[in-house]
Amino acid sequence: MPNDDPSHKTRPASPLKLAYIPGVTPGKWIGRWNERQDRELQASQRPEDAVVDDLRAGRADVVFIRVPEEGYTRPADLSVIALYEERPVVAAPKDSAVAAFDELDIADLAGENFLDLHEVGGAETGMEVVASGAGLLILPMSVAKLYSRRDVVARPLSGVPGTRIAVAWLEGSGDAGIEELVGIVRGRTANSSRQPSVQAEQKLTARQRTKERQSRSAGKTAAKSGGRPAVKGGSKGSAGGKGGTGKNKGGHKGGKPRGNR
Repeated sequence: MPNDDPSHKTRPASPLKLAYIPGVTPGKWIGRWNERQDRELQASQRPEDAVVDDLRAGRADVVFIRVPEEGYTRPADLSVIALYEERPVVAAPKDSAVAAFDELDIADLAGENFLDLHEVGGAETGMEVVASGAGLLILPMSVAKLYSRRDVVARPLSGVPGTRIAVAWLEGSGDAGIEELVGIVRGRTANSSRQPSVQAEQKLTARQRTKERQSRSAGKTAAKSGGRPAVKGGSKGSAGGKGGTGKNKGGHKGGKPRGNR
C-alpha cells in the first residue's frame, strides 16, 4: 500500500540564492534558468564589499564579483571563473573640459583631482560628489550607467587598470544547481551534455534502455523453454502416419502370413 506519511514524500529543493554586485545585469541568465529549471532562483543586488561575505556565510550560493584584470589571486575556498572585461570610464561634471572629448587617456587628465571610490562611500555617492565639482571619478562603464546623472558625463578612459566580472561559489559545493547556473552563465545550451540536468536525464534513459533489453532477453528465454512443439503428422510407423501398416521399413511385406513347413 502507498505510504501517505508526509515525511516520506520528496521535499522540493530549497531556492538557489544568487547575489550580484552593481553593474551586473543577470536578467537574461535568470530568464534562461526559469525556462529550464523548476527550482526557484532568488536573486538580489548586494554591495561589492559584502557579496563574498554573503557567500561564505551561506546567504548566497552563487555570486558575481568584480576582480582586477591582472594580478588577481583566487582565494583557496572559492571557485572563480572570469566572464568578461569591463571598460573603465572617467566621470566628470557636465560643464567640465572632459565633456568635450569622446575618449581620453589618463595622461590627458594630468593635474586633475581624482576621488577614491571607497573613501566617498561607493559609486552612487561618488557620482553626487562628482556633480558638485569636487573631483573626477574612475569606475567601470556599467556602474557609471547604473548611477548616471544629467549633470555628470562619463567618457571611456585608457591607460588605467581594467576589471573583470567573474562568477564565484564555494569550493567543493555539492549542489548540482550551482553547476547548472554556472553553465547557463557561461553560455551552455539547454541540451549541452555538460549540464547536470542533461547528464541526469541521459543516465535515466540509459537505465531504462538497459531494463528494456533485459526484459526482451527474459521473454525470449521463456519462449524457448516453454515445451517442445508436437511432431507434424504423428510419429513414424504409427497408424495413419507415414509408412503406416502397408510397407514397414525394415519389416515383412504385408499380406497373409506364411504357413508352417
